Amino acid sequence: MALNPQITNLAIILFMMQASKKIPFDDPNVLNGIRALYVLSNLIIAGIYVYIMQQINKKKDMTVLKYVEPAPMGSAEEPKSVITTVHAYDMQQCRALFKSQLMGVGMMAVMHLYFKYTNPLIIQSIIPLKGAFEGNLAKIHLLGKPALGDLKRPWKAAGGFLSGLQGGEIKTDKKSIETAERAGRGGAKEE
Repeated sequence: MALNPQITNLAIILFMMQASKKIPFDDPNVLNGIRALYVLSNLIIAGIYVYIMQQINKKKDMTVLKYVEPAPMGSAEEPKSVITTVHAYDMQQCRALFKSQLMGVGMMAVMHLYFKYTNPLIIQSIIPLKGAFEGNLAKIHLLGKPALGDLKRPWKAAGGFLSGLQGGEIKTDKKSIETAERAGRGGAKEE
């Protein structure tokens, strides 16, 4: 049985926090080595995402995918009907991963260059790389697992810290789709 990724992330963070106390960050050679590790980690992640995009474009799966996105939490809007293809859905998910990775690099750059924090460099070299291999796109397009069970599209939002603020889960049942289509919000095919 595989461990929950959140538990393993917590274990890595706790271990690396203790290990980083013993690392001489004031030594420029050590600091530059850790910076290089961080850059290498992000280059590997970018390479993984580029490879996944190439695989998505190579497969070009035009199977129609219908689902209902929940309304944003606290809004008076109705749930939105989405009609797309597996190819477009996977590309959208991959672009979101790239955007998330860039935001992480930007935040780390501010923390390291402006506030002079060095300890997070080690943790942020490991956790995002681990996450890149644990994502649904990597499981399907990199590791070759079939899109069944938890990997069936559309994917449920990851149960993270802010997952409760997203307003609900994506629905794929026929009744929910028909109700959302009749309500008139959405329904346009996404490319």
